[in-house]
Amino acid sequence: MADYFFRTEDIRPEDVETYFVETKRDREIINALKARNPIILSGSRGVGKSFLLRVAESELLKGFAENRVLPVYVSFNRSSLINTTDPQQFQHWMLARICARTSRTLKSSGLINLNSKAANILSGESKPTPTDAETAIEKLSKSYEESWKEAQATVDLSSLPSLDDFRDAIEDICTENELARIVVLIDEAAHILIPEQQRQFFTLFRDLRSPYIACKAAVYPGVTTYGETFQPSHDATMLSFDRDILGIDYVDTMREIVVKQAESSTLEDIARHDKNFSLLAFASTGNPRVLLKTLARAPRLTATQTNEVLREYYRSDLWAEHSTLPEKYAGHRHLIDWGRKFIEGTVLPDLKRKNEQYIEREQKSTCFFWVHRDAPQPVKEALKLLAYSGIVSEHAIGIKATRGEVGTRYSVNLGALLSLESLPTSTGLPIARGLFPARMSEFGANHPAYQSLLSDVPTFSEPAVAAVLQQQLNKPLDVLDITPWQQSKLKDLGLNTIGDVLIASETQLQSMSYVGEKRSRRIRNAALAAVFEYLSG
Repeated sequence: MADYFFRTEDIRPEDVETYFVETKRDREIINALKARNPIILSGSRGVGKSFLLRVAESELLKGFAENRVLPVYVSFNRSSLINTTDPQQFQHWMLARICARTSRTLKSSGLINLNSKAANILSGESKPTPTDAETAIEKLSKSYEESWKEAQATVDLSSLPSLDDFRDAIEDICTENELARIVVLIDEAAHILIPEQQRQFFTLFRDLRSPYIACKAAVYPGVTTYGETFQPSHDATMLSFDRDILGIDYVDTMREIVVKQAESSTLEDIARHDKNFSLLAFASTGNPRVLLKTLARAPRLTATQTNEVLREYYRSDLWAEHSTLPEKYAGHRHLIDWGRKFIEGTVLPDLKRKNEQYIEREQKSTCFFWVHRDAPQPVKEALKLLAYSGIVSEHAIGIKATRGEVGTRYSVNLGALLSLESLPTSTGLPIARGLFPARMSEFGANHPAYQSLLSDVPTFSEPAVAAVLQQQLNKPLDVLDITPWQQSKLKDLGLNTIGDVLIASETQLQSMSYVGEKRSRRIRNAALAAVFEYLSG
């Protein structure tokens, strides 16, 4: 089975540009990430947000001598493990994490005077520390990240600077080193699991802004709670990252992404079964991770394999992820369940019926549906959750329908639609290549499909973090987004749950039979990345 990089975390930062396939939209986003203004980048899982953050980091480092803009990449993927007595635990951990990564980056770049007050503020130390020594602020960050191992741990905050002291330290460092600014690239910024963490994050994001600090953050669509203190339209530039499946170079771009990683035998199969590859590329709806995962399941790209993976992945796996969201977001169970019923039972059958008529008449096809702007708010919230799972995408706002009414046009995941075909390899490409946004199913302000949702409006409640976390730690490895081969190797070591992977030492994970040190480290990194992503929502 092909051993693809499913996540950016699996790729060494210095190798990221090797796998970069640039599009016009990619370039626009990267330039914005490197610029002065605060950016919130929204996109579904696997679409490539983390990758663009890493590319921006790499390009800033290459141009540092000329532009004097220093990137600091920091991931908040461990935030779900925090479980202490500190009521502001997430805000304190975030600041500690940013301090630690900023200090480490400055030291590795030779840009900090270890005897300076600013250096001591960032490290949490009262005196200079060796470059390779673990600082007090790093120990503080680790204490938070390991607090899940005990009930309501207590963390000593004495080494944590105030926000004002942190900003002053950054200003002093920039002035001393003639830096234009420090760009903080925050990955896995706001998680679905804990809305309170999201609100604290955006408060900190706003408060960090200064002439010397530019924050950029990657978030998920549909499930991000900004809170009352952060105004998205005023406190940051909001960018959405979706790959346009209607673009004339869409398939070529997705093919090049695969070519960057694939072995020669896979490339031969792609050339031999080009139409089947194109079908899987369209089905992925612009998500490189989904394309790589489906290719791994259909390595030969025969019609049989392609049809099978379309039916299995898009009818089962895609929906399984969405349907398990109530385990982490219990207050939204009714919205989540209704959303699946609405798309599977109403939207997809209607689109399929229309496409059968359009194709028979040799007309343009559709994967689009429209919802009236005055549709009930619970309907809109359910659609946001579907967007988080990658099942629908917001295509355009303020679109007029046939009677002149105004609403939002959505596109449904193309793989979910194509999987309904009896033989997708025979009928799928005409649908995918003939998409026309103006052809859309319309759902008015009072459509009958809404009634089952409105009859039982859910009561929203935030989850009990400790209880939810423990439940997730006890889950089997099978829930993780890693390859079957990687799962089998971890199970060979007696690691059967998510918690087992977190506790396992690097030495233990590198003792896998018939696996070299380099590959065992890659398996470990992939497993840990999958764990953190799963726990974060």
